[in-house]
Amino acid sequence: MDQAEVLKEKVQEGFMVEGIDDMNEEYLKALKQTLTIVGDTELLSVPPLLTVYDQAPTLNNKITALAIMQDEIGHAHIAYRLLKDLGEDTDGLLYSREPNRWKNPYAFDFQLSNWIELGVFNALFDRAGYTLLGDAGQHTSYGPWRRALVKVDKEELFHLRNGEIIMRSAMKDPELRGKVQEAVDWMFIMALEFFGVADNLKSRSQQIEYKLKGKTNDELRQTWLSTAVPFCESIGVKVPAHYDEETEKFVLDVPFPCKFDVENKKWLFDQPDTWDNVIKRFKARGPQNQQFVERIQQGAKELEKLRNEAVS
Repeated sequence: MDQAEVLKEKVQEGFMVEGIDDMNEEYLKALKQTLTIVGDTELLSVPPLLTVYDQAPTLNNKITALAIMQDEIGHAHIAYRLLKDLGEDTDGLLYSREPNRWKNPYAFDFQLSNWIELGVFNALFDRAGYTLLGDAGQHTSYGPWRRALVKVDKEELFHLRNGEIIMRSAMKDPELRGKVQEAVDWMFIMALEFFGVADNLKSRSQQIEYKLKGKTNDELRQTWLSTAVPFCESIGVKVPAHYDEETEKFVLDVPFPCKFDVENKKWLFDQPDTWDNVIKRFKARGPQNQQFVERIQQGAKELEKLRNEAVS
């Protein structure tokens, strides 16, 4: 049995990896990839929220939104700190990477249009984060991350509950119901994309084999659907999915994946797509990708410029 198989067997039996000495190169690479995606996702969730922060209808809403953004930055710090401990150049990751090299979800490359979209963002996208990180917190074989995720799990639940409160309240207002539905119409499928390609197309399984996660992409999608669909239905929001009694699974009523009209933020359900094309769309990034990343990098670059001017 080679080194990789030995480690896979050990973690499947409950062995907790605590440091680099416990890893092989394959485990380390998969862990770094996972933590980079997590860190980028948490950090790049903040700029979209800031686009409508000033539209908060009450002081309490504003304080809550600020708390959520502070949480997300803290979650990103956890991931990047773990990467630093694993030998990664986190300053380079944060301040030197080109915008299109970041690994955040495509959904975070868009400005929000109104306060209601912030609520749907929390209810659907933070629910995806809660699903993904909850699974990691329960199953990951990397001890430092598992312990850190205890705090993250509780905060992500707070975020999605805030979104539910905003959506539920807005659905009681005839003037706002349409905005809720419009936001869900483009965000629902975006949230499903968070979980990655369909299981039958996934070529690498290191995350499962090394227990960096417990469930597959499609299983995690089902977990998300099992709470998102009932919630939306309970408040009168229409979603393109339903529970199928025969298969005992949630099924989509539209093609998935399908093409997306970026300019109008609208899914073209009459135009089914492939995961290969979806990945190309992800890599091309969305309309605000450069603007949002530059906002994060701006302070560090300005400080570096001042230092260089002082030296010269």
